[in-house]
Formats: sequence, C-alpha cells, structure tokens
Amino acid sequence: MRTTELVDGFRHSAPYVNAHRGKTFVVMLGGEALAQNQFRAIINDVALLHSLGIKVVLVYGARPQIDAALGSNNIAPAYHNGVRITDEDTLRVIKQVAGALQFDITARLSMSLSNTPMQGAQINLVSGNFVIAQPLGIDDGVDFQLSGKVRRIDVEGLRHQLDKDCIVLMGPIAASVTGESFNLTAEEVATQVAIKLKADKMIGFSAQSGILDSNGEVIAELMPTDAQQILDRLEAEQQPCIGTTAFLKASIDACRNGVPRCHLVSYLEDGALLQELFSREGIGTQIVTESAERLRRATIADIGGVLNLIRPLEEQGILVRRSREQLEIEIEQFMLIERDGLVIGCAALYPFEEDNAGEFACLVVHPDYRDADRGSLLLKNIINQARVRGYDRLFALTTRSIHWFLEHGFNIVEVDALPQKKKQLYNYQRRSKILALDLQ
Repeated sequence: MRTTELVDGFRHSAPYVNAHRGKTFVVMLGGEALAQNQFRAIINDVALLHSLGIKVVLVYGARPQIDAALGSNNIAPAYHNGVRITDEDTLRVIKQVAGALQFDITARLSMSLSNTPMQGAQINLVSGNFVIAQPLGIDDGVDFQLSGKVRRIDVEGLRHQLDKDCIVLMGPIAASVTGESFNLTAEEVATQVAIKLKADKMIGFSAQSGILDSNGEVIAELMPTDAQQILDRLEAEQQPCIGTTAFLKASIDACRNGVPRCHLVSYLEDGALLQELFSREGIGTQIVTESAERLRRATIADIGGVLNLIRPLEEQGILVRRSREQLEIEIEQFMLIERDGLVIGCAALYPFEEDNAGEFACLVVHPDYRDADRGSLLLKNIINQARVRGYDRLFALTTRSIHWFLEHGFNIVEVDALPQKKKQLYNYQRRSKILALDLQ
C-alpha cells in the first residue's frame, strides 16, 4: 500500500471510529463462519473493534460442527419445521462441540504474539449464565425435547461486564430456571441480546457479501418491510433457513424491536467486517429502521461539511468560490444529503423575490455517491420549495452540466432572462450557460 493510500484510509475511517466508540455491537458468528480459514482474521477484527472502544458481545453458533459430530456418533439429526429436535444423546454431543468452539475462540482472543494483529492486546473475555432458557415444547404433536428458546436475558449482568471493558462470549447452550440445559439457535440468542441490550448494531456473516438482487449485485440497504418481502420469496422457494436467510429473519425481528442497524457481510472476504463499518460505501447489506441517508436543511453546524464537499470543485473552477463568511450567511438556503453524519450532497435555492424567481445553485454530490441520482433528488426538493414560495421559474448557471439540466426540463436562455440583480453579477469571462425552468 502506498503511503497516500494509508493516510487516506485513516482519514476516511476516522469519522466512523469516533462514531462507533462507546457503542454496543452484537456480533454473530455462525458455525459456517467458524469453519472457514478466515475465522482467525475475523476474530482479530473483532478484537480490533474492542480496542477501538466498542462494546462487543460475540455470539457463536455451531450448526455444521454439530451435524458432523452427530454423524461421527452415528446419531441421525432430526428436524421439524427447520428446527432441530434435541434429545439427550444429541444434547451431549452439542455440549461437547459448543465447549470446544468456546475454547478455540477464547484461545484466539487470548493470543498476543508479536507480528500479529493481537500483539499487545489485553482482552478480558467473559462467559456466563446471561441467558435463561425455556423449552420450545410441542408443535403439531412433535416434542422438541431439549431444544429451547430465550426466556430471559440478564441485561444488568451483561452491561456490568461490558462496562468493565470485557468482551462477552455467548454460545448456543443455556440453562433454565430448573437447572436443565437447552439447545438454542445462535440467531435467536444474538437477536434477543441485541434487543434487550438496546444494541446499536447486530452483525452477521454469510457466504455471500450480503443480500443480492436479481442481477447478483449486493443490496446496500433494506428497510424491514423490503427485507420481509425478500425473506418471503426465499422461503417460498424453499431455500434452507441457514446463513443469509436465517440472519435476514433475525435482522427483521431485531430492527422491528428497536435495533437501529443490522449488517450482513461475507465470512469469505478478508476484512469485510472492517470495510463495512469503517468505510463510506460499506461492502455488505444493512437492514435499517430508517435510511442511513436523509435529506434535510443545512444549519450553521454543517459549514465544515459543505466546505469539504464544494472546495474541490471550486479549485477546479467548476464552482464559483465562496468564502466561509459568505457560506455562513447563506447556509440556510442549502439542502443537504447526509449519510452516517457525513455531508455527501448539497444544493441551494437563492431567492429573487422581486422577480418571483429562484436560483438553483451549488449542486454537488460526493464522487463516491454519484450512482444513485442524488442530484435529481436535491433538484426535486428545490423545485418543490420554489413552488411553495410561489415562484414562476427557477434558473441555474453552469459550465459543465448543461445536458443534465436539459434532461430535467430546463431550457437555455439568454442573459437578459436573468433577474436584474443576478444579471448585474453575471461573469462574462466564465461564460456560464443560463438555463431556466418554468414552474407554472
């Protein structure tokens, strides 16, 4: 990596480091992820989250390992409606598998060898009886026996350990109030812990890089309703409820019960967790209670973000330079698109009341976000504002985006069509094209 790439990486990730510090993340590692070569790298990345001041609850599953161990013990796995039926022999094997995986994860998080990401790390890892289970019972005459579900979460105990700077490790086995042990799914444990803790994020892993659309492209963001439609389609196609589908179901439940964001990334891609959490564009799919982006009016606190956005275009001569003082006076004319606290788009509506007109100006969208027609979104908002104010027309000056304006209904006009005050300020050396849109 070149030095400039390293520096740029640090600078771009810094806002996310600051935003995530002190937050609570529930990370779910299914047995499929633990079986991959990337397992060690993922554990190292989880340790890195902890070192950055993030409170981590790590929940692990063991589905493929359990199935393999049952086969070695000549025990045929039994399911009903996709849920494992756990008899005493099966539970004995599950305890052995879950215990071995717990020791493997603990050993990895205890490593502090030189020349590894864990060098110098001092992590306190805690496990305990934070989950109280109860039996699933009987369904359609089928007794699930020792398969269980979450009855209660010891929220106070979990928070106490997280506040002591510990990573909490939780597996798929939990005890009941009667002292019995029950087999739970990692998805349910992670979901219920995230909900009860009021976690800021729940994160899961699958073979895919997230939820894919019909073209095989990753869908960056889904609202719970849209995610439910995808889940219904997958279940109608009778796809097994493991990996992607299982986490999708868990995420919908978590979001509908107050967890703001759930992320799904690939366990096959090195560093996917870090790319998802510490880069603008991410790499997986977010299921969110509200969009990561929002359109809003600018305030004085947004001066720095707007300047960072428009300065490169000013330096290229595409935009007329605005001083900070001028921008402070004009900031209330601006609309912003904000994503994760970053200003990624802006545009302004300057009033010319005496001519019953407005100027659409300073349209900028960050280079990383120009593929979703955010400029059109900003224009639509400005047009609506102009109509609410009763303006007859909207005009714009540009040296580069003439065709874009023409595609959006503007027409090229002459300088004399400008409001009188704007005509006096027209720069004949820039020779900007003037475009106008009738609003009546």
